[in-house]
Amino acid sequence: MAPHAANPHRTAWLAHFRLGLWLGLCALLGACAAPKYTVDDGRKLDEALLGRLSAYGQGEQALRPAIARTAALNDPECDKQWELPFAVASSQGYGDNDRVAWVRALGVDERLTVVAAAPGSPVRKGQRIVDIGGTHDNDAESMSSELQSRRDAGRPFKIATADGAKLEVHPFEVCRGYARLAPPNAAETQDYHWLLSVHPLEVAQVPLTEDEAIWVVLWTQGLSEEGGARMKTYHYGTKVVGTLYNLFTIATGLKGVALAADVAMKTAQNLATTAATDLLRQQIIDQGKALAAQKLREGLTDSVRLMAQQQAVTALQVAAKNRASLSGVARIGATVFDRADQWAFERAAKISANPLAGFSLHQKLVERGLAMNAFVYDGERLESLTKLAEAQGQGAAVVAALGGLKPSMLTFELSGMPLASASRAFSWEDATDTANPFANGLIEGAMDIPLETKARR
Repeated sequence: MAPHAANPHRTAWLAHFRLGLWLGLCALLGACAAPKYTVDDGRKLDEALLGRLSAYGQGEQALRPAIARTAALNDPECDKQWELPFAVASSQGYGDNDRVAWVRALGVDERLTVVAAAPGSPVRKGQRIVDIGGTHDNDAESMSSELQSRRDAGRPFKIATADGAKLEVHPFEVCRGYARLAPPNAAETQDYHWLLSVHPLEVAQVPLTEDEAIWVVLWTQGLSEEGGARMKTYHYGTKVVGTLYNLFTIATGLKGVALAADVAMKTAQNLATTAATDLLRQQIIDQGKALAAQKLREGLTDSVRLMAQQQAVTALQVAAKNRASLSGVARIGATVFDRADQWAFERAAKISANPLAGFSLHQKLVERGLAMNAFVYDGERLESLTKLAEAQGQGAAVVAALGGLKPSMLTFELSGMPLASASRAFSWEDATDTANPFANGLIEGAMDIPLETKARR
């Protein structure tokens, strides 16, 4: 008896079944092989770290729109750099607790995660970038390096996000001088370079208004423009080792960047100077607490004004000490902090920002005892910037921004105080005579730096 002919429907069904089983097995194996990303499991975390992460996020969310607005300057005289309309971070490389903290505070996991975006940015805060121009890599540093390369090419490029969006990014040009915040895991880091300045995280703890964020960005660009030639004369290098500099211009949270920043901070600070400034900073905090208590008891009186004045003068001293404690290229940059003030003041109004924002930022930082940064003025800078404002008829507005205190009175008091031991005029000669030419700042530590002899500017 002839065998039955094969049932074509049954054959087709078996073929589809085998294909489905194979695809399902592949999907299961792929899921097992896919990287696992950190999630918030509700564990107890370091509250101080969470606070720093929150401040970092708020700072970036203020700075990124400000960076985009400075593109409107179109200043033909300044050197240019390419920027992106968004900022990213990654927690890759940290321990379990730190990674969970990044997720809880900012929604950042091991992937490049958008933490801030300017108006008109193709990506929004919280999106994760998984493909850059066809490059897909689970290593955040590699992806950050690719993002940097695409940015610096200055041409539009494609990205894809974890939620399936395919977007086009348009880099834009701004005046040279990247403005970046210190990593939350190395929050006190500060360094000043003609290509990039890293500001301590305390700058973002106030928090920043729109105009104050613009001031921070303009000031950083002004430092590059006004001090670049001097800094290059002192130490010049272009070969980047290990892409540390490139990574810092793109992603925060990368462990290598944070560790290098921490090393730079410890190398740059003189222990004796640090001890003195810590004492002065505590004086500011104590005076601020006493001032608040006095206000509650009796309102604004002459004695309270005197306390506020003492607090402000102490902050000027801390700022002078901080400026003098810088080393390497940053110390050379410190000789033109006042010129960066002027550069920012003259350009703020050109992009419809308040040119007095530097005074209001100074005052907010002073009131919180946060003077270890470039935005609290010493006596020399306060006097110089006040003259610029007075020349435009804004002297009364400056006094108002400083809480009713006259800059002339503050500088007069400063001149008679024994703790005001830092040189009042911080000069190029001071920096070049006393700076250690081999001190490793954040940027110097990332570069193979040849010495170059040029005429002093």
